[in-house]
Amino acid sequence: MSATARPICFVDRDGTIVHEPEDHQVDDLAKVSFVDGVIPALLRIQDAGFDLVMVTNQDGLGTDAFPQAAFDAAHGLIMQVLTSQGVRFREVVIDPHHGGPDAPWTRKPGVGRVVHLLKDNGVDWSRSFMVGDRLSDKEFGDNLGIRTYLLAARDELAADLPTTTWPQIAHEVVVRPRTAHVERNTSETRIVVDVDLDGTPGGDAATGIGFFDHMLDQLGKHGGFALTVRCDGDLHIDDHHTVEDVALAVGEAVREALGDKRGIGRYGFTLPMDEAQATAAVDLSGRPYFSYDGSFDRPSVGEFSTEMVEHFWRSFADALRCTLHLSVSGTNTHHQVEVGFKAVARALRQALARQGDSSELPSTKGVL
Repeated sequence: MSATARPICFVDRDGTIVHEPEDHQVDDLAKVSFVDGVIPALLRIQDAGFDLVMVTNQDGLGTDAFPQAAFDAAHGLIMQVLTSQGVRFREVVIDPHHGGPDAPWTRKPGVGRVVHLLKDNGVDWSRSFMVGDRLSDKEFGDNLGIRTYLLAARDELAADLPTTTWPQIAHEVVVRPRTAHVERNTSETRIVVDVDLDGTPGGDAATGIGFFDHMLDQLGKHGGFALTVRCDGDLHIDDHHTVEDVALAVGEAVREALGDKRGIGRYGFTLPMDEAQATAAVDLSGRPYFSYDGSFDRPSVGEFSTEMVEHFWRSFADALRCTLHLSVSGTNTHHQVEVGFKAVARALRQALARQGDSSELPSTKGVL
């Protein structure tokens, strides 16, 4: 795949763009009726960097039962309305064959008419998807290895599958909710982490270490994302395994939620707290590196060992695969640890935030 590859939104026509009549043939201008929300949704998807490809089966097109001229008139109106509103299709793929066991592989769910796209290095298949209303549309998407969204289903088999609406589809593929659920179970800890990078900022941590919970809550609140952490660790030994494994799980969850990192700020930069001060710089580069400068006068804050501060952030940076530089100074150990968490959180808030073009990757390399 090239660095400038674009995803494709494959779209069925009848039942998806326009309502499908009972006789299954849109062969008259009076039968042209658009599905609710389709045009605004297609415009949002198109503006987010997707190419549009229509793929439609038209059973018996060109026969006496379905004259080409009747189809052309109705289809021409459909395309004229879409074009007039700014919707542009990269390709319109029409298959005229009837279904059944003898149907050629060009007919959906066969991919014969789009096989040239499979050979196109300019298509981002990881983000491409299909929208339809029949089981054959789902099977077509499966054959291409892409996700399928189904509107109100037209056949009994498809009716058993989850359905959605055009506004919901556009929201999911354009906004792309950035969430992750990570479970990490070892002989030393059992951890569940949930992250929503676009959720209400805040933390809800329960690790058995009160001060550590407080720090994780700060990470979510000042990082601008929703963070839930549950950990059952071997605290009867000490806090090492709990702190280390939580750092790995949280870093992994944030990395998974980021997805392809398109549209993010990527970089984040500091923070005073009373007499303490911390400077944090982060780069969501995909390359793990950690640099730390700081020391503490006390061995612990509550049941949280201060020697674990550096270890937490190193493990976090490794799991997130980011570059993190953290410098902490001050005289109150509680403040020093907390200002470090807040500084990194504020740097992350800038780096994780979506900025400008949601399809832009903030790297000249073409990958992060």
